[in-house]
Amino acid sequence: MNPLRVFLTVAFTFLVCGSAVAKTVVVKFASVAPKGTTWDISIRDIDEKWRAASGGTVRMQVFAGTLGDESDIMRRMRIGQIDAALVTVAALSSIDSDLTGMNIPMAFATDEELDYVWQRMMPRWEARLRDKGYIVLNWGTAGWVRFFTKAPVERIDDLRALKLFIWTTGEATSTERLWKRMGFQPVPLSSIDILPGLQTGMISAFQSPPLMALGNQWFPFTGWMSDLKWGPLIGATIVRTETWNRIPPKLRATLEAITRDKGVEMIAVVRRMEQEAVAAMVKYGLKVVTVPPEALEEWQREVERLYPTIRGTMIPAAPFDEVLRLRDDYRANAP
Repeated sequence: MNPLRVFLTVAFTFLVCGSAVAKTVVVKFASVAPKGTTWDISIRDIDEKWRAASGGTVRMQVFAGTLGDESDIMRRMRIGQIDAALVTVAALSSIDSDLTGMNIPMAFATDEELDYVWQRMMPRWEARLRDKGYIVLNWGTAGWVRFFTKAPVERIDDLRALKLFIWTTGEATSTERLWKRMGFQPVPLSSIDILPGLQTGMISAFQSPPLMALGNQWFPFTGWMSDLKWGPLIGATIVRTETWNRIPPKLRATLEAITRDKGVEMIAVVRRMEQEAVAAMVKYGLKVVTVPPEALEEWQREVERLYPTIRGTMIPAAPFDEVLRLRDDYRANAP
C-alpha cells in the first residue's frame, strides 16, 4: 500500500476517534443511597436510558453510598469533583434556604395535600437553584419520616426521654436549638453515624422514612416505630449547570424527560414500597406503636406552638407562609 495513503488513513481514523472521545460526557453522580437500594437502581436505570438515547455519548459514573454523607457530596459538587447528585431537601437547603419550606414538622397529613403544595412550590425552587448554578432533573421522595426508638413512643413526652438523632446537614445548629427548646435531647450526627450511634448508645432514637431504616439496616438496633407522620422527606436529582451545558443542546430535553419520568415513577414506587418495608421490619421483630387521636392532638399542639419560632429562623418566612397557605387552600377546597 502507498505509504502516503497509509498515513492519511491512520490520521483520519485518529481524528474520527479523537472527535468521538471529545464528545463523550461522563457525569460523575453521587448519592448516600447504598448500592442495590431502590434509589440506586433507579439511577442506574436512568444511566442506561441516557446511554441509549445519546448513542453512548452521555453516561454516568455512579458513586452509591461511598462518598460520605450529603454534606460531603455537596462540598464535592461545589468544587467540581462531582457533577450530579440525588440529595434531600436538607442538602438542597445548603444551596438555598428557601427549600426548607417543606420541612415544617407535622404540616401535612396525607400524600394528597403534600402533592398539592409540592407541585406548586417546584417552579419557585427550580428557578432559585438555577440561579445558583444547578439544574433540577427530577424530584423524589423517600417517604414519611417516622420515629424509630429503643422504647415505645406514643406521647411526645416519651420521645423527650430518649437521645434523638438529628441531621447535621443544613441548618443543624438552628435545628438543635429548636429540639432543645421543645424539651428533647438532640444528638447531631452525620447519617453515616446512625448505626454506630445506636450500637454504642450515643443515640436511642432516630427519625427516618421506613425504606431508609430498612435499607440501611438501622431498625434492628431500636425495636419500635411510632406511626406518627412527622413530615415528608423529599429531595431532587440535581446537576451542575456547567456540566449540563457540556451536553449537546439537542440531547438535553430528551435526557431531562427521561429523568423526570423516572422521578414520577419512583414517587409511586416509594409510596407503594413504604408499607412493604414496614411489614418486612415487623416480620423481623419491629413493633409498630399506634399513636391514639388524643396523643396525636397533643403532638400537633406542641409542634404548632413553636411555628412562630421556626418561621424566619429555621425556615425563611416567605416559603413558610406560602407552604402553609397552600396547604390550607387544599384543605378548604379538597373533597
